[in-house]
Amino acid sequence: MPLSRHRSFAYALRLCAVLTCVLGAPAAPAGSLQTIDPMEAIRERLAAKLGAVPVPPSTPAGVLKVSSPPESASAASAADRSAQRLPSVASRGTPAPAATGARRSTPDASPWAYEGAHGPSEWARLSPENATCASGQRQSPIDITDGIQVDLDAVQFDYRPSSFRVVDNGHTVQVNVAPGNTIEVLGRHYELVQFHFHRPSEERIDGKPFDMVVHLLHKSADGRLAMIAVLLERGSAQPVVQSVWNNLPLEKGDEVAAKAPIDVPALLPSDRRYYTYMGSLTTPPCSEGVLWMVMKAPVQISPEQLAIFTRLYPMNARPIQAQHGRLIKESN
Repeated sequence: MPLSRHRSFAYALRLCAVLTCVLGAPAAPAGSLQTIDPMEAIRERLAAKLGAVPVPPSTPAGVLKVSSPPESASAASAADRSAQRLPSVASRGTPAPAATGARRSTPDASPWAYEGAHGPSEWARLSPENATCASGQRQSPIDITDGIQVDLDAVQFDYRPSSFRVVDNGHTVQVNVAPGNTIEVLGRHYELVQFHFHRPSEERIDGKPFDMVVHLLHKSADGRLAMIAVLLERGSAQPVVQSVWNNLPLEKGDEVAAKAPIDVPALLPSDRRYYTYMGSLTTPPCSEGVLWMVMKAPVQISPEQLAIFTRLYPMNARPIQAQHGRLIKESN
């Protein structure tokens, strides 16, 4: 045998020995006397270790084909990772137990505003979700005129002193209230979720605007929304409003937990007569199907309290929307 062939054969034997040590010796079928090509057996064992897929007979000898993880599994894994990074929207607006200090609230990524290029006339163009802001036929706010005077059922308020958190969300001052405050109207129960402020009042009564309005947003067990609007006008100081101002966060997006509970019932007028109509949210996405109840009697706030909110939001009211023949009822 020539020397070069002898060296090649010796090298192949040493390689077989090393790979057999790493991968284990190939096992022949029981009772078989078939001669096994050592290199072919080692290739098969190496393929199994690396996750190789079977190759067709036409594949040249010695070719090793290694598979990668299925694309669907990789995509699912990436989706899971993305989902883990997303904040929970289900808990948005739900008040946490009262505690001292401030926490960072989930920022509102929507670019809408009350004036300029992102103002109300452009809301529907900012996102497909906002299409109802332009196409809806039951939009709020409205100028409440020509109401039909009837014997409306009184709203059954079950408000009580509650813990609360205050957040400046970049569009208004919002108060997230602890569970336990409810109303009953038209045979349906709603729970108070939060209340917030607008300047000037978004709604008008026979063409007349008010200095401010507070909107109290309620939600029923089946997801329906009901809004109580309390009009605010200059006069004496309002204790509930002052409790909110006392806990204003120093930065937009911060959420401050108040140390003392808020007396929610004190926010309502003593005269509980109201106007009612079907409308929408007054901010994007302008969802319709909201039951509106606007208190006929306004509540007073002091000029100083009005000035504090004006420094934050000189104007954060959506323009009046068309009535489109909607029926408006008012208490006798």
